[in-house]
Amino acid sequence: MLGCNDIGPRAYAHGPRRAVSRRFLCYGPTQTRMAEARHCRSDSDRIAETGALSRVSPEEKPRASARTDLAGVSAAKPGADSGHEALGGLPTPELGALSTPWAPSWTAERIIERLEPLVLERRRQRFAQVISGRLGSVTLLLDELADPHNRAAIVRSCDAFGVQELHAVQSAEDFSVHHLVAAGTERWVDVHRHLAPEAAVAHLVERGFELVETHPKGELLPEQLAGVPRLALILGNEHRGIGAGLSGAARRRVRIPMRGFVESLNVSVCAAVLLAAATRGRAGDLSPQAQRHLYARALFLSVPRAARVLSALEDR
Repeated sequence: MLGCNDIGPRAYAHGPRRAVSRRFLCYGPTQTRMAEARHCRSDSDRIAETGALSRVSPEEKPRASARTDLAGVSAAKPGADSGHEALGGLPTPELGALSTPWAPSWTAERIIERLEPLVLERRRQRFAQVISGRLGSVTLLLDELADPHNRAAIVRSCDAFGVQELHAVQSAEDFSVHHLVAAGTERWVDVHRHLAPEAAVAHLVERGFELVETHPKGELLPEQLAGVPRLALILGNEHRGIGAGLSGAARRRVRIPMRGFVESLNVSVCAAVLLAAATRGRAGDLSPQAQRHLYARALFLSVPRAARVLSALEDR
């Protein structure tokens, strides 16, 4: 008989995972055993099972056609939602931009109807509490970050501060993260991959975001970011910084005041500091449809073997 579940933030609903040591050659035998014990897995495993962590933006659809089964459905055009608006008349993030791990024949409402009784009440309340505070008015744009540890830490910070989506200019095949660092938060944050800086800029500007780059001599302070209605923070590569394509598109720059000898912070630390300031005082602003979609996705990712459960319930 089907029962309830109460899976914690570090638990996973889709079985064992291969260790990440093949991606991190510095791992020794002890670290490899630890990684295997913690059920790490590759992005391709996760995408095949749950839909997609790294999604492909609309402008890259022709190049991504060969990866349709892995990358999921392309993001909808801005405003494809039902026209819901946030404060100030600004459009909320489109519903089509959120990844969908279930089969196309299912809808979010049907997922909720079938799976909600299988999840404990306190877990459902926790989902509702977190989702109600999610933000579509703040996002990050990463310029080809090289270290999966940094990418994982940034995804974790996005989840911690309620940022629902993350954009990355990434020429590699996937947006891999270190799962020990991400601590399961890669399930809750939507990552959109862009193959070129111009494509990323066009996508965000079309959706009404103001691009602000990080710079040691920026005119903005972190606390001023909370006053930007729709904010896209640009963070650069660990070695070369922000490329000319993204830097030229930024309207303003922000700096983190420091008083030591060092002039910069690790990119993941920088992301956490700026997100904490940018999200302070903002109320959750996702549309009701987007919130229901995220609630359905949380249920789906929390119920073990949810796809098989849905299939069994459908046959009754």
